[in-house]
Amino acid sequence: MNAKTLLQTIWGFQEFRPLQEEVIENLIKGHDSLVLMPTGSGKSLCYQLPSFLLEGIVVVISPLIALMKDQVDEARQKGLKASYVNSSQSREERESTYRRLRKNEIKILYVTPERFRKNDFLEIISKLKVSLMAVDEAHCISEWGHDFRPDYTRMKEIRLALGSPPVMALTATATKPVSRDILRCLQLSPDTAIFNTGFERPNLELKSVEVCGLEEKVRTFIYLHHQNQGAKIVYFSLVDTLRKFSHEISQLGIEHSIYHGQLSTQDRKRNQKAFLGDPNGLILATPAFGLGVNKADIRMVIHAEIPGSIEAYYQEVGRAGRDEKPAQAVLLYDPDDVTIQMDFIKWAHPEPSFVKQVYHLIKENPLQVQQQGYEFLREKLLFYHKRDFRLETVVKLFDRWEILENFHQVKNWKIIDSLPEHLVNEVSHKNHMQIQQQKLLQMLQLAQSEEDLKKQVVDYFEIS
Repeated sequence: MNAKTLLQTIWGFQEFRPLQEEVIENLIKGHDSLVLMPTGSGKSLCYQLPSFLLEGIVVVISPLIALMKDQVDEARQKGLKASYVNSSQSREERESTYRRLRKNEIKILYVTPERFRKNDFLEIISKLKVSLMAVDEAHCISEWGHDFRPDYTRMKEIRLALGSPPVMALTATATKPVSRDILRCLQLSPDTAIFNTGFERPNLELKSVEVCGLEEKVRTFIYLHHQNQGAKIVYFSLVDTLRKFSHEISQLGIEHSIYHGQLSTQDRKRNQKAFLGDPNGLILATPAFGLGVNKADIRMVIHAEIPGSIEAYYQEVGRAGRDEKPAQAVLLYDPDDVTIQMDFIKWAHPEPSFVKQVYHLIKENPLQVQQQGYEFLREKLLFYHKRDFRLETVVKLFDRWEILENFHQVKNWKIIDSLPEHLVNEVSHKNHMQIQQQKLLQMLQLAQSEEDLKKQVVDYFEIS
């Protein structure tokens, strides 16, 4: 069965989207590639479809632990033999996946970069024939990207551990310097095939509206809501603002769903399902909503608070109009909201001294931590701020690197490994903070600009 037949029988599409077929043909020939496609352009098909044509397994390196299960479930619905391994699984679940790998029952494996630090995993994967290493969210490789992940710097070692298969690096948000850095970090040759569909979305209109305070945001939203039919997402940086906004529009009888990390998993899934099934659905959400959400008919994306970078902004507005029909993205810009993102930069990138402090507190006080959890740590760290997420960030990092055992059960927390050097590197921390601050400044300048917003965004990716 050839690629076109697979597209039609498995995915139900008659024709490939731009450059998908060329990317697949390049891979089948055994060549490396860098794939630059906006959100919703069908990047995942570029490595999923070849799993039917390649002899060995496709290993997908991804930083999105929360999304892996959804990706695998969706792939399995198409008949793909997909699975994943990450720190969210129990030991029994991971062992089950390992058994299936040994029996060659898996054709696509989603895995985090950190997993390659584990000898049991390396032992299994080294005995398999890997036909493709797909690096998803490849901008995470570059320190100049908006979402740099230190664990992605080990890609050269990981490729060797997989037997040096062809590499396909994929991202929706890479400027030219970031693209060059991806090639450098992966040690791909300068003549590696780069497939770029361009960042122009002809059907998507972008605009910024300056507002002052929640009341004016609500008034502007109501106008937009009544003037435009179809499904809408309203994005918020803060759950607190989302809740206040939700209360205000509820008072006006506007039906909507909400989605944020403080809801139960059951509530999030129920609200997401309701939105997906409603052609006129309205959902108020934090940025995590939309990752992997397959809804092509979203007519409008509204940002009620300024995002932290142009990359994050364009990734989120890219969820509108995937059906190629006209769609709009409106940024409600309040200058006071910039301080939110300044705080986020600080809280999301804890100082190395803070990381060391948390590590030693958990390691040296196991009983107190198990009895009092976060409260004990907060008391010893002598800080409190309602938007200070440094402690939660550090604990999640420990879980991700499997330094901490039983992340979801505070009563069973246990430090089981040493701190990776990059988590406590002062120079790296300082550089990364400066890069994020620069990206916020660029986003601020975009929001304030009176020139064509979309042209500036496209130029940012294609010229800068």
